[in-house]
This record gives sequence, structure tokens and C-alpha cells, in this order.
Amino acid sequence: MTTYESITCQIERGVAMVTMNRTQRRNALSLDMMGEMIACLDHLATATEVRVVVLRAAGKVFCSGHDLSEVLEADIAGLRALFETCSRMMARIASHPRPVIAEVGGVATAAGCQLVAACDLAVASTEATFSTPGVRIGLFCTTPSVALSRAIGRKRAMQMLLTGESIDAQRASDWGLVNMVVEPEVLRTETKQLARRIAEASPLTIAIGKRAFHAQIDVSEAAAYALASEVMTVNALADDAREGMRAFLEKRKPSWSGR
Repeated sequence: MTTYESITCQIERGVAMVTMNRTQRRNALSLDMMGEMIACLDHLATATEVRVVVLRAAGKVFCSGHDLSEVLEADIAGLRALFETCSRMMARIASHPRPVIAEVGGVATAAGCQLVAACDLAVASTEATFSTPGVRIGLFCTTPSVALSRAIGRKRAMQMLLTGESIDAQRASDWGLVNMVVEPEVLRTETKQLARRIAEASPLTIAIGKRAFHAQIDVSEAAAYALASEVMTVNALADDAREGMRAFLEKRKPSWSGR
């Protein structure tokens, strides 16, 4: 167990569980909390025992977005630092060598909704809701729109951004914001099971695949295929790929080396 001021991090059977723990502020993303999240993700990127990261929250609210009292008190330099740090945190999730899964048990609003969209996968409770309500308070959810539009598409993202209305977990699943919707009492179990299934794969292969996925997603189809072909060529020469293919042909379980 690694303890910070606003989050905790516990590693269990290859799965790092990072828990936001500002329940008194509805897990709002303060500058300090986001700094801790980045530091924690950096640490987990080099922790060889970690195969998957699960991002979850203490209390009934997953994340209520930015801490508005902090936003109101900041000058222009402080605001730039706040939003740039938030963007760095979201980008770190995408660039992280381990898959990051959001476990969403309650409200995910504004930058909290962005956090869900930024994760590689998301498992939501039937009680979870998602919204980008900044338009209602005069502060359009512009940075959340980056991850949200990439997760659910332009028209649906604009609907959420322009109305500020919440969508429930089932609609979030239908729109592609989350992968699975489960009952609250099995949320933690289902998320762990998903994480452990992923953790069975070679960590090297996962890291290669995740990096290539994000690299190809926003380029032309021709450029994406060129990139993907080269990545697969290099991947096929890795020790873990050779071991995995041999194990498949020999009908046995592979033994990963991470090389």
C-alpha cells in the first residue's frame, strides 16, 4: 500500500488499485491531487509487478470534476497550471504502458467524466451517471470534450456538452463511454476479474499494443496500416511473442519474460 494525501495505491496480484480519496470534496480534482495521480502513474509504469491499473473512488461520487473553489481563487497563471496539469494527467493515462480501467460506482461529472473517457476501459455500476455540465455554470467543458468526443463521437459529445444533461450507465454503455454495466454489489468483483484476465497476457505485448493503438487512431488509414505493420514486425521478433506462438502450437500455457 502506497499512501498519498488525496489518493491511495494498493497492488494486489498484478493489479494496482488507485483510489481517489477526497470524499469531503466529492473527489474533486485539485491541483495537488492531479499531481499525485501523475506521480503514482509514473511509479506504476516502472513497477514490474504491475500489469493493469484500476482507477476507482472512495465514497458515492467517482469524481465531480475540478475543484471550483480552487478555480475561482486562481489567477491566469494558476488556471493555466491547473488545466495543463489536468491535460498531462489524462495524456499520462493514454501513454501509460499498462491498461487503465475506470471503476465507476457513482457520479462522474465534467473532468470526472473526462477521466472515464480517457481510460482504456471502464466498468460502471447501474447507479453511475455521467455528465459535462460546465455550460450551465458558464465554464464550457472544453478539456473534457477532447477525451469525450474521441470516446463517443462528435454528435453525442456535443449533446452532452451543450445540454449539460446526465446520461445513465446503460446509455453510457450504448454510446461507448463504458464497456460494462453491472450491479453495484458486484462492481468491484467484475472490475478485478476483467483486470486479472488482461494481466494474464505478456506485459510487453500489452505495452506495444496500447502504444500502437493510440498512435494509429488519429492518422489516415494508410498511415495507420503502415505503422501497424511495422509494429507487428517488431513485436513478432520479441521473446514473448516467440514464446506465445510456441506455447500455442505446443498446447501449453506460455511463460512470459517481459522481453
